[in-house]
Amino acid sequence: MAREQDDILRRGIGMTSQRTRERLIQRLYEEGLSNAQVLEVIRRTPRHLFVDEALAHRAYEDTALPIGHNQTISQPYMVARMSELLLEAGPLDKVLEIGTGSGYQTAVLSQLVERVFSVERIKVLQDRAKERLVELNTRNVVFRWGDGWEGWPALAPYNGIIVTAVATDVPQALLDQLAPGGRLVIPVGSGEVQQLMLIIREEQGFSRRVLGGVRFVPLLHGPLA
Repeated sequence: MAREQDDILRRGIGMTSQRTRERLIQRLYEEGLSNAQVLEVIRRTPRHLFVDEALAHRAYEDTALPIGHNQTISQPYMVARMSELLLEAGPLDKVLEIGTGSGYQTAVLSQLVERVFSVERIKVLQDRAKERLVELNTRNVVFRWGDGWEGWPALAPYNGIIVTAVATDVPQALLDQLAPGGRLVIPVGSGEVQQLMLIIREEQGFSRRVLGGVRFVPLLHGPLA
C-alpha cells in the first residue's frame, strides 16, 4: 500500500506542491501538534484528491475548502488536532466518524486506527468519498448513509468517536455508544460560539474538557440523497 500511496501522492502535483506539503507539516508542528504518527499521516495523505480539481493548488494550505452541498473539507490543523486527541491515551481499534464529508479525515483515521465506521447524511458526498478511498486502496473503512445524530448503534460500542460538524449539544446517542474509557471529540455550540470538546467515558460517568473555539458547519438531522 505504501508504494501505491506514494505514486498517488505524487500524481498531478509538481515540486512546488510537494514543498508546500512539507511547509504545512512544519507549520502544524510549530502550532503545537507533536504526535509524530499523526504528522506523518497528514504528510502522506494526498489531500489534493479530496478537493475539486479547481482547488487542488490550494490543497496543502492550512485552510478549510468548499466541497459542495454547503460542506467543507476541514483545515489540516483541525484534522490533525482532533486525531491527536483521539489517540492521546493510546492506540484505538474501533472509531466512529460522524460526517464523512470529502473523506479526508476518514483517510487520515484509517491509517491511525484499526477500523473506521463512517456515517454521512449526504449520499453524493459519501459516494465520492468511497471512490477516493478505493483509489487509495483503503480497506478498513465501512460506510453508512444516515443521520449522524443517531450514530451507528448496531455496531457499538466504539473506543473513539469523532464528529466533524458542530452539534448544538452533545447527542445522547453518541454518549451511549462510547465504550468504557472511550473518547468523543466533538465541536459543540452554534453560530459564532463553538467549542471543541473532549469527552471521556469513565467509571462514574463522563469527564469533559473544553479545548477552545472552533468553526464548523452544523451537524444536521436526517439523510439526504
